[in-house]
Amino acid sequence: MKRMIVGLFCVLALAVTAHAGGSWERVQQAGKLVIGLDDAFAPMGYRLEDGTLVGFDIDAAEALGKRIGIAIEWHPTAWDGVIHSLNSGKFDCIWNGMTITEARAEQVNFTEPYIMDGQVVVVRFNENRFASYQDLGGMVIGVQKGSSALNAVAKLPNAPKEVREYVDNPKALLDLESGRLDAVIIDNVVGRDAISKRIGKYKTLKGFITKEPFGVAFRKADVSLRDRVQAELDAMVADGSLGRISEKWFGENIVDKAAW
Repeated sequence: MKRMIVGLFCVLALAVTAHAGGSWERVQQAGKLVIGLDDAFAPMGYRLEDGTLVGFDIDAAEALGKRIGIAIEWHPTAWDGVIHSLNSGKFDCIWNGMTITEARAEQVNFTEPYIMDGQVVVVRFNENRFASYQDLGGMVIGVQKGSSALNAVAKLPNAPKEVREYVDNPKALLDLESGRLDAVIIDNVVGRDAISKRIGKYKTLKGFITKEPFGVAFRKADVSLRDRVQAELDAMVADGSLGRISEKWFGENIVDKAAW
Protein backbone atom coordinates (compact mmCIF):
# COMPACT_ATOMS: atom_id res chain seq x y z
CA MET A 1 0.00 0.00 0.00
CA LYS A 2 2.79 2.36 0.95
CA ARG A 3 4.59 1.58 -2.30
CA MET A 4 1.43 2.37 -4.27
CA ILE A 5 0.98 5.68 -2.46
CA VAL A 6 4.63 6.62 -2.90
CA GLY A 7 4.51 5.62 -6.55
CA LEU A 8 1.36 7.66 -7.16
CA PHE A 9 2.91 10.64 -5.41
CA CYS A 10 6.00 10.42 -7.62
CA VAL A 11 3.89 10.29 -10.80
CA LEU A 12 1.87 13.32 -9.70
CA ALA A 13 5.00 15.22 -8.73
CA LEU A 14 6.56 14.53 -12.11
CA ALA A 15 3.40 15.68 -13.89
CA VAL A 16 3.25 18.91 -11.90
CA THR A 17 6.95 19.55 -12.47
CA ALA A 18 6.59 18.94 -16.20
CA HIS A 19 3.61 21.28 -16.41
CA ALA A 20 5.15 24.09 -14.38
CA GLY A 21 8.70 23.66 -15.65
CA GLY A 22 8.34 25.09 -19.15
CA SER A 23 5.12 26.52 -20.51
CA TRP A 24 6.89 27.92 -23.58
CA GLU A 25 8.60 24.57 -24.15
CA ARG A 26 5.22 22.82 -23.86
CA VAL A 27 3.70 25.04 -26.54
CA GLN A 28 6.82 24.74 -28.67
CA GLN A 29 6.66 20.95 -28.55
CA ALA A 30 2.96 20.99 -29.38
CA GLY A 31 3.72 23.25 -32.32
CA LYS A 32 0.72 25.48 -31.65
CA LEU A 33 -0.59 28.19 -29.37
CA VAL A 34 -4.28 27.74 -28.51
CA ILE A 35 -6.00 31.09 -27.95
CA GLY A 36 -9.38 31.71 -26.32
CA LEU A 37 -11.57 34.51 -27.61
CA ASP A 38 -15.08 35.86 -28.02
CA ASP A 39 -15.42 35.69 -31.80
CA ALA A 40 -18.01 38.49 -31.99
CA PHE A 41 -15.85 41.43 -30.83
CA ALA A 42 -15.24 43.67 -33.84
CA PRO A 43 -12.69 44.87 -34.74
CA MET A 44 -10.50 42.76 -32.45
CA GLY A 45 -11.82 39.32 -33.46
CA TYR A 46 -15.08 38.52 -35.27
CA ARG A 47 -16.60 36.45 -38.07
CA LEU A 48 -17.43 37.51 -41.60
CA GLU A 49 -20.66 36.24 -43.17
CA ASP A 50 -18.82 33.22 -44.55
CA GLY A 51 -17.52 32.34 -41.10
CA THR A 52 -13.95 33.56 -41.64
CA LEU A 53 -12.34 34.81 -38.42
CA VAL A 54 -10.81 38.27 -38.85
CA GLY A 55 -9.70 41.24 -36.75
CA PHE A 56 -6.72 43.07 -35.32
CA ASP A 57 -5.99 40.42 -32.69
CA ILE A 58 -6.34 37.66 -35.27
CA ASP A 59 -3.77 39.25 -37.58
CA ALA A 60 -1.43 40.14 -34.70
CA ALA A 61 -1.43 36.64 -33.19
CA GLU A 62 -1.07 34.92 -36.58
CA ALA A 63 1.89 37.17 -37.41
CA LEU A 64 3.49 36.44 -34.05
CA GLY A 65 2.98 32.70 -34.56
CA LYS A 66 4.83 32.80 -37.88
CA ARG A 67 7.70 34.72 -36.31
CA ILE A 68 8.22 32.19 -33.52
CA GLY A 69 7.49 29.13 -35.62
CA ILE A 70 4.19 27.87 -34.17
CA ALA A 71 0.64 27.58 -35.48
CA ILE A 72 -2.23 29.54 -33.95
CA GLU A 73 -5.40 27.67 -33.03
CA TRP A 74 -8.45 29.74 -32.10
CA HIS A 75 -10.86 28.50 -29.44
CA PRO A 76 -14.13 30.53 -29.30
CA THR A 77 -15.59 30.60 -25.81
CA ALA A 78 -18.19 32.41 -23.69
CA TRP A 79 -16.64 35.66 -22.47
CA ASP A 80 -18.26 35.59 -19.03
CA GLY A 81 -16.31 32.43 -18.18
CA VAL A 82 -13.17 33.02 -20.23
CA ILE A 83 -10.73 33.27 -17.29
CA HIS A 84 -12.10 30.09 -15.72
CA SER A 85 -11.71 28.34 -19.08
CA LEU A 86 -8.10 29.55 -19.33
CA ASN A 87 -7.22 28.38 -15.83
CA SER A 88 -8.90 25.02 -16.39
CA GLY A 89 -6.58 24.39 -19.35
CA LYS A 90 -8.94 24.78 -22.33
CA PHE A 91 -6.46 27.07 -24.07
CA ASP A 92 -3.04 28.64 -23.53
CA CYS A 93 -3.96 32.32 -23.39
CA ILE A 94 -6.71 34.90 -23.96
CA TRP A 95 -5.93 37.31 -26.81
CA ASN A 96 -9.09 39.27 -27.50
CA GLY A 97 -8.96 42.89 -26.41
CA MET A 98 -9.05 41.99 -22.73
CA THR A 99 -8.86 45.05 -20.47
CA ILE A 100 -6.20 44.78 -17.77
CA THR A 101 -7.80 45.30 -14.36
CA GLU A 102 -6.58 44.70 -10.82
CA ALA A 103 -9.24 42.04 -10.27
CA ARG A 104 -8.25 40.13 -13.40
CA ALA A 105 -4.54 40.48 -12.65
CA GLU A 106 -5.12 38.54 -9.43
CA GLN A 107 -6.28 35.57 -11.53
CA VAL A 108 -4.07 35.73 -14.64
CA ASN A 109 -0.66 36.93 -15.78
CA PHE A 110 -0.93 39.75 -18.35
CA THR A 111 1.53 40.99 -20.93
CA GLU A 112 2.28 44.69 -21.00
CA PRO A 113 -0.52 46.65 -22.76
CA TYR A 114 -0.39 46.32 -26.55
CA ILE A 115 -3.25 48.75 -27.23
CA MET A 116 -4.65 51.54 -25.08
CA ASP A 117 -8.41 51.40 -25.21
CA GLY A 118 -10.80 53.68 -23.37
CA GLN A 119 -13.32 56.38 -24.11
CA VAL A 120 -12.51 58.97 -26.77
CA VAL A 121 -14.36 61.74 -28.59
CA VAL A 122 -15.25 61.42 -32.28
CA VAL A 123 -16.20 64.51 -34.27
CA ARG A 124 -16.83 65.25 -37.95
CA PHE A 125 -13.72 65.16 -40.11
CA ASN A 126 -13.99 68.83 -41.09
CA GLU A 127 -14.77 69.97 -37.53
CA ASN A 128 -12.47 72.80 -36.34
CA ARG A 129 -14.28 74.18 -33.27
CA PHE A 130 -12.68 71.84 -30.76
CA ALA A 131 -9.02 72.13 -29.81
CA SER A 132 -9.49 70.01 -26.69
CA TYR A 133 -12.13 68.32 -24.52
CA GLN A 134 -12.69 71.63 -22.71
CA ASP A 135 -14.35 73.00 -25.85
CA LEU A 136 -17.15 70.41 -25.63
CA GLY A 137 -18.88 72.40 -22.88
CA GLY A 138 -22.37 73.41 -24.00
CA MET A 139 -22.37 70.98 -26.95
CA VAL A 140 -24.73 68.11 -27.86
CA ILE A 141 -23.04 64.77 -27.20
CA GLY A 142 -24.13 61.29 -28.30
CA VAL A 143 -23.39 58.05 -26.42
CA GLN A 144 -24.47 54.42 -26.63
CA LYS A 145 -27.10 53.65 -24.02
CA GLY A 146 -25.73 51.62 -21.10
CA SER A 147 -22.11 51.94 -22.24
CA SER A 148 -19.02 53.26 -20.44
CA ALA A 149 -19.36 56.41 -22.54
CA LEU A 150 -22.20 57.60 -20.33
CA ASN A 151 -19.91 57.55 -17.29
CA ALA A 152 -17.16 59.25 -19.30
CA VAL A 153 -19.41 62.27 -19.93
CA ALA A 154 -19.12 63.16 -16.23
CA LYS A 155 -15.33 63.34 -16.61
CA LEU A 156 -15.43 66.09 -19.25
CA PRO A 157 -13.93 69.39 -18.01
CA ASN A 158 -17.12 71.29 -18.91
CA ALA A 159 -20.68 69.95 -18.98
CA PRO A 160 -22.34 69.46 -22.37
CA LYS A 161 -25.63 71.12 -23.20
CA GLU A 162 -27.32 67.77 -23.84
CA VAL A 163 -26.44 64.07 -23.81
CA ARG A 164 -28.42 61.89 -26.23
CA GLU A 165 -28.45 58.14 -25.73
CA TYR A 166 -28.61 55.74 -28.69
CA VAL A 167 -29.33 52.05 -29.04
CA ASP A 168 -25.97 51.55 -30.74
CA ASN A 169 -22.92 53.51 -31.86
CA PRO A 170 -23.64 53.40 -35.63
CA LYS A 171 -26.87 55.35 -35.09
CA ALA A 172 -25.05 57.95 -33.00
CA LEU A 173 -22.35 58.31 -35.66
CA LEU A 174 -24.97 58.80 -38.39
CA ASP A 175 -26.51 61.63 -36.37
CA LEU A 176 -23.03 63.11 -35.92
CA GLU A 177 -22.42 62.96 -39.66
CA SER A 178 -25.76 64.63 -40.39
CA GLY A 179 -25.05 67.46 -37.92
CA ARG A 180 -27.60 66.52 -35.26
CA LEU A 181 -24.75 65.94 -32.80
CA ASP A 182 -21.55 67.88 -32.12
CA ALA A 183 -19.58 64.85 -30.93
CA VAL A 184 -19.86 61.20 -29.94
CA ILE A 185 -18.13 59.62 -26.97
CA ILE A 186 -17.17 56.09 -27.89
CA ASP A 187 -14.83 53.19 -27.14
CA ASN A 188 -11.45 53.89 -28.77
CA VAL A 189 -11.12 50.74 -30.89
CA VAL A 190 -14.79 50.83 -31.92
CA GLY A 191 -14.50 54.48 -32.90
CA ARG A 192 -11.32 53.98 -34.89
CA ASP A 193 -12.86 50.98 -36.62
CA ALA A 194 -15.74 53.24 -37.75
CA ILE A 195 -13.29 55.91 -38.89
CA SER A 196 -11.28 53.40 -40.95
CA LYS A 197 -14.44 52.24 -42.73
CA ARG A 198 -15.63 55.76 -43.58
CA ILE A 199 -12.47 57.66 -44.46
CA GLY A 200 -12.97 61.42 -44.50
CA LYS A 201 -16.13 61.37 -42.38
CA TYR A 202 -14.84 61.30 -38.78
CA LYS A 203 -11.79 61.98 -36.64
CA THR A 204 -10.95 61.71 -32.94
CA LEU A 205 -9.88 64.50 -30.65
CA LYS A 206 -6.43 63.96 -29.16
CA GLY A 207 -6.19 61.99 -25.93
CA PHE A 208 -8.47 59.79 -23.83
CA ILE A 209 -11.26 60.60 -21.38
CA THR A 210 -10.64 57.25 -19.67
CA LYS A 211 -7.94 54.64 -20.30
CA GLU A 212 -8.45 50.87 -20.48
CA PRO A 213 -5.28 49.00 -21.54
CA PHE A 214 -5.56 45.71 -23.46
CA GLY A 215 -3.25 42.79 -22.63
CA VAL A 216 -2.81 39.11 -23.48
CA ALA A 217 -3.68 36.91 -20.46
CA PHE A 218 -1.92 33.71 -19.39
CA ARG A 219 -2.18 31.32 -16.46
CA LYS A 220 -0.14 32.47 -13.46
CA ALA A 221 2.19 29.46 -13.75
CA ASP A 222 2.91 30.01 -17.46
CA VAL A 223 5.63 32.60 -16.97
CA SER A 224 8.02 31.47 -19.72
CA LEU A 225 5.20 31.44 -22.30
CA ARG A 226 4.04 34.89 -21.30
CA ASP A 227 7.62 36.19 -21.47
CA ARG A 228 8.21 34.67 -24.93
CA VAL A 229 5.05 36.27 -26.32
CA GLN A 230 5.93 39.58 -24.65
CA ALA A 231 9.40 39.58 -26.20
CA GLU A 232 7.97 39.02 -29.67
CA LEU A 233 5.27 41.66 -29.22
CA ASP A 234 8.01 44.13 -28.24
CA ALA A 235 9.94 43.18 -31.40
CA MET A 236 6.82 43.65 -33.54
CA VAL A 237 6.33 47.15 -32.13
CA ALA A 238 10.01 47.99 -32.64
CA ASP A 239 10.15 46.85 -36.28
CA GLY A 240 6.81 48.43 -37.17
CA SER A 241 4.98 45.21 -38.08
CA LEU A 242 2.37 45.61 -35.32
CA GLY A 243 1.92 49.23 -36.33
CA ARG A 244 1.16 48.16 -39.90
CA ILE A 245 -1.51 45.75 -38.65
CA SER A 246 -2.95 48.62 -36.62
CA GLU A 247 -3.04 50.85 -39.70
CA LYS A 248 -4.94 48.14 -41.58
CA TRP A 249 -7.67 47.91 -38.92
CA PHE A 250 -7.78 51.40 -37.45
CA GLY A 251 -6.41 53.64 -40.18
CA GLU A 252 -3.46 54.66 -38.00
CA ASN A 253 -0.85 53.30 -35.61
CA ILE A 254 -2.49 53.03 -32.19
CA VAL A 255 0.10 50.60 -30.74
CA ASP A 256 2.63 53.41 -30.34
CA LYS A 257 2.89 53.88 -26.57
CA ALA A 258 4.24 57.40 -27.03
CA ALA A 259 0.76 58.44 -28.18
CA TRP A 260 -1.01 57.03 -25.12
